Amino acid sequence: MTNNTSRRTFIGTAAGAGAALMMHNKVARGFSGNSRFELEEATVGNLKSAMESGEASAKDIAKAYLERIKAIDPKINSMIELNPEALAIAEELDKERASGQVRSPMHGIPVVIKDNIDTADKMKTTAGSLALVDAPVPREDAGIVAQLREAGAVLLGKTNLSEWANFRSNDSSSGWSGRGGQTRNPYILDRNPCGSSSGTGAAISASLAAVGIGTETDGSIVCPSSICGIVGVKPTVGLVSRSGIIPIAHTQDTAGPMTRTVEDAAILLSAISGEDSRDSATKVPARKAENDYTKFLDKAGLKGARIGVARDYWGRNEKVDAVLDEALESMKKEGAELVDVKFETFRQFGDAEFEVLLYEFKADLNKYLSNRGGKHKTLADLIRFNEDNKDKEMPYFGQEIFISAEEKGPLTSSEYVQALKKCGMMSRDQGLDAALNGNKLDAIVAPSNGPTWMIDLVSGDCGSGYVGSSQFPAVSGYPNITVPFGFVKELPIGVSFMGGAWQEPKLFKLAYAFEQATKGRKKPKYLPTYV
Repeated sequence: MTNNTSRRTFIGTAAGAGAALMMHNKVARGFSGNSRFELEEATVGNLKSAMESGEASAKDIAKAYLERIKAIDPKINSMIELNPEALAIAEELDKERASGQVRSPMHGIPVVIKDNIDTADKMKTTAGSLALVDAPVPREDAGIVAQLREAGAVLLGKTNLSEWANFRSNDSSSGWSGRGGQTRNPYILDRNPCGSSSGTGAAISASLAAVGIGTETDGSIVCPSSICGIVGVKPTVGLVSRSGIIPIAHTQDTAGPMTRTVEDAAILLSAISGEDSRDSATKVPARKAENDYTKFLDKAGLKGARIGVARDYWGRNEKVDAVLDEALESMKKEGAELVDVKFETFRQFGDAEFEVLLYEFKADLNKYLSNRGGKHKTLADLIRFNEDNKDKEMPYFGQEIFISAEEKGPLTSSEYVQALKKCGMMSRDQGLDAALNGNKLDAIVAPSNGPTWMIDLVSGDCGSGYVGSSQFPAVSGYPNITVPFGFVKELPIGVSFMGGAWQEPKLFKLAYAFEQATKGRKKPKYLPTYV
């Protein structure tokens, strides 16, 4: 969840850059012997080819990423914990490959996951809060973690996040947690990485892992992805299991891929989209899932496509408008037909959304905590913990969202029921469905973000004329893919492709064609390269 009111630093000095480069070349020159495999910006396909050719093993790759994290992440602070079993897992996967067993395209591929996702191993699951540091290890893996393990992924570690997925205070600094501190944007390190999947966004942008997993309630995948210059996929709610993920709200929560390319996002979503008996949303009759989303990737995917342009998001920031206008010209050049659209319910259901989130947060978090079995079993317990430990948990901002949520009643309350009904009607019936169906559109595009703001631990996220378009797909539960395109003064700007329920295949087709035509991803300039 991004900050409710605002959407919710190695700055490149020569001496600092030189030190980082020298350190990095010492610890991660290559995988083995004289091999000089380029790890920076490596795709799943690159790593897969390296393992197939014998140029590198899964253990070599995992070790190189861990060394890269050691060299670079002290400046970014994206990782909250490394997996002490990562190299052993990779070694076992190498044995499987040697015996002819390859589980999936993710076999041996390093992944980082957000620290609100349960792992039944030697890592903690805390949502960034000191309140859960001493909680028992979860009894079982989150649904998506079990799927990643089955696919042969190597869990490198967990990423920092905005504490409690940025749902504790209206004045928070995105990317800050009591346990992990402040994550920084890899492009300019005194800038915010956006929340709440800030650590995953920063880590993937800095090539600290091949791919990563974030979670979103409203903007927490697409915002850090776009602001950190990577691809982010917020799937249809129910495509991906939420079991074992510390919740905000069951009507909007989902996990999703955060990667440097659309193809890698398709590979990762293929690995984690599946039914789960612990998550009823994955078993609804209308659910449409694919085993392989890469089959929809088409360089000519924009040709003949009819795309809506969400003009409600223009006029907020002229520099962002200029970037998006250029993106639209690229789409037209590739054969897309563009149609201007306006949302009749634009900015009319923000209060209702927040009301729903408050109610569901209390109910869903209490359920999670009671099943976790730790000392703190309710939201009220967490509020007391924060007060008792305010010097560590609340040195910069408070917990007014926690307190507001605790005051809410059960999910049978008429206030909740009416707010939920309003959200569904305005985001779906009168929102995305009306625009998509009424104009016979394949998708709708909008700016994912504006240029990110300075990290501010005094006033919190200031927004700086922020432009964000996550609300309609978030509240409706529909899919959203952000793709890197341009920059405002070296700060990344993404383009969002929104669609109807279960329309991920269509969005992947469009997003991939756009990515291939524009090649908008550019790595952060300060990062060292292999020599």
